Formats: sequence, C-alpha cells, structure tokens
Amino acid sequence: MKLHNLKPAEGSVHSRRRIGRGPGSGLGGTSTRGTKGAKARSGYKKKIGFEGGQMPLQRRVPKFGFKNINHVEYKAINLDVLQNLATAQNLDKITVADLVNAGFVSKKQLVKVLAKGTLTSKVDVEAHAFSKTAEEAITSLGGTATKL
Repeated sequence: MKLHNLKPAEGSVHSRRRIGRGPGSGLGGTSTRGTKGAKARSGYKKKIGFEGGQMPLQRRVPKFGFKNINHVEYKAINLDVLQNLATAQNLDKITVADLVNAGFVSKKQLVKVLAKGTLTSKVDVEAHAFSKTAEEAITSLGGTATKL
C-alpha cells in the first residue's frame, strides 16, 4: 500500500449540495429555505434567547435579589490552621505568601483570619482582614496582627 493508492471508504464521501442553481437541480426556487418567514430572508440572524415570538424564559422567570458591586470576597483562614502551619514549618511570622505556598489560598485571593480554634504560640500574622476575636487572640499571646 502506498500513498497514491489510498482512497476513502466506499460511500463515505458525498458531493456537496449546490443550492440555488436553477429548477433543474431540484434545489432552486426557495433554495431549501421554505416559503416566507424570517429564516427565508437573507441576513437572518436569531437573537440569543429568541423563542419564536413566545415570551422568552429569561423574561418569564421573576427577578429577585441584589448583587452588591462593592462586595469584597475573602478566603477564611482560622486560627487553628495558622497554629498548625506555624508548628509544621516552625514559623514565628505568617504572611499571605506562606499561606499560598502551603496551598490554603491562591495568589489572587484576599485572606481574612477568623477565630475558630486556638493559638498556643506567639505568631505575627499578615492578612487583608481580621475578625475582632481573632485579632484579640493573636495580640493576647504577644503577636501582632498586620492588615495589608
């Protein structure tokens, strides 16, 4: 077998339909578009969500709720997570970069420290936000809570 001997499988190749080439072709006249209506015209383009004149789903379903454009999304990190990280890596200062390297947050996420769990050692923590009780827990052991 050589490249010049290769042929497609029997019946797998069809000649394309040549539409609008006169009545003798059987595909002239309306050119398979049917009679009248938007789809028969040139330049037809269906709008997204158009349901043939029926009220579209997007307009039938009631709207409710509110999206605050100023909402800031934080990734919550608890004190027990910080304590485990500090003991595992022998850290006395925990930054956002340390949390990223440990896989708790991604680079783009903002970090908020929450007060679930307990701290047992003095740790300096850098984060974007702190809850009041978490900040008190960090400072009560002699550590510092620095907001970025």
